[in-house]
Amino acid sequence: MERIFAKNWFGVIARVVLTFMFWASGLAKSIDFSAGMAEMTHFGLEPAAFFNVATIVVQLGGSALIILNFHAWAGALALAVFTAATIPIAHTFWTMEEPIRTIEFYVVVEHISIIGALLVVAWATSRKDRSTPAPAQAGI
Repeated sequence: MERIFAKNWFGVIARVVLTFMFWASGLAKSIDFSAGMAEMTHFGLEPAAFFNVATIVVQLGGSALIILNFHAWAGALALAVFTAATIPIAHTFWTMEEPIRTIEFYVVVEHISIIGALLVVAWATSRKDRSTPAPAQAGI
């Protein structure tokens, strides 16, 4: 396994998979901007266009930083904060009736796990950023 973990392609695949939920959402909101705005309006985020653009920037920008392994710690922290912020905005299971309450509770649990994974990325890559050159110089 160590040989596989040492391969650049393994790291790229891991980073793409970790960020999938963010870049897929960001692309969807970019491709169908009006649906993204409708989502923002549904959750009471006005002006909807501003919040949709901000969401796209955070989701695609944070994902790109992680996937490119360039200041990945910053992308991971941005996505962790973003994910935490979605809980009281979009996943208020404590205000819901069953069966949706339980479904949303598990969505929150998954969000917390993703936040943990992003914090591990931030921790690990912040240490690396202090000791290695940028991706373009490192041949990534």
